[in-house]
Amino acid sequence: MRVEPSPKRVRALVDGVAVADTRSALLVWEKPYYPTYYVPRADVRAELADTGRVERSPSRGDGHVLDVTVAGRTVPDAALAYPDSPMPELRELVRLDWESMDEWLEEDEPVYVHPRDPYSRVDVLASSRHVRIELDGVVLAESTQPRVLFETGLPPRYYLPMGDVRLELLRRTDSVSRCPYKGVADWWSVVLPAADGGVPREHEDLAWCYRSPLPESQKIAGLIAFYDEKVDVFLDGELQERPVTPFS
Repeated sequence: MRVEPSPKRVRALVDGVAVADTRSALLVWEKPYYPTYYVPRADVRAELADTGRVERSPSRGDGHVLDVTVAGRTVPDAALAYPDSPMPELRELVRLDWESMDEWLEEDEPVYVHPRDPYSRVDVLASSRHVRIELDGVVLAESTQPRVLFETGLPPRYYLPMGDVRLELLRRTDSVSRCPYKGVADWWSVVLPAADGGVPREHEDLAWCYRSPLPESQKIAGLIAFYDEKVDVFLDGELQERPVTPFS
C-alpha cells in the first residue's frame, strides 16, 4: 500500500461539529483507485469507544472497530484503529468511515466520495470533433462542439450542449452522484421508441449533467455526457470501441 502525508487541513463533521480537525492527515491507498484519510488520534475531538470487534486486513493488521460520539450523538462503527499494525505509521492514527461522517472538508471546501488523489488530474478541452451518440441504432446526440474531459484512469468523456442532445429521449431520474473533482451530477435514463407498437425500451441512468460543477470543472457546466461503456460513440464518423471500466 502507498502511504504519504497530506499537506491539507482536513476536517470531518457530524451535525456541524468537528469529529476530527487535522493538518497531519495521511493518505492511504487501501484500494488502487483512490486514497482514504487516516488522522492522528490526538486530532480526533470526538469520544471513541472500542466495540470489541475486529476487522482484519492482510496489510494493515487488526482494525479495532470504534463507535464515535460527538455532541451527544453516537455514530456506531464509524472508525477503525490499528494500534498493533505491521505498518508503524498507522498505529497512532484513526480511520474515520467516510460515509458515517456528514461532511468532509479539505481546507474550507467540501469534498465528496473520497479524498482528492494528488496523482489524478482533470482536463476539460474544447473540441471541434464530430461526436455522434447512438443506442440500438437510434441517434441520441450529435455535436461538433463537444467539451472533452480527460480524467486520470478513465476514458475521455464527451460533454455535449443540451441543444445537440435529443432531450425527448431522456427522462430525469432521482439519481444523484458526487465526484471529488467535478461536484454533484443529475442523471437521465434513455427511453427509446417502442418497436412495432410495443413497450418503450428504457435504459436507466445512461447520461448525466453537472449543472454547477466545482471551479476546476466549470467548462462542463450544463453539458450532458453519456456512458461510453453503454452506448455507441462515433468520432468523426468512426465507431469507437466501448471502453471497459468499473462502470461497464
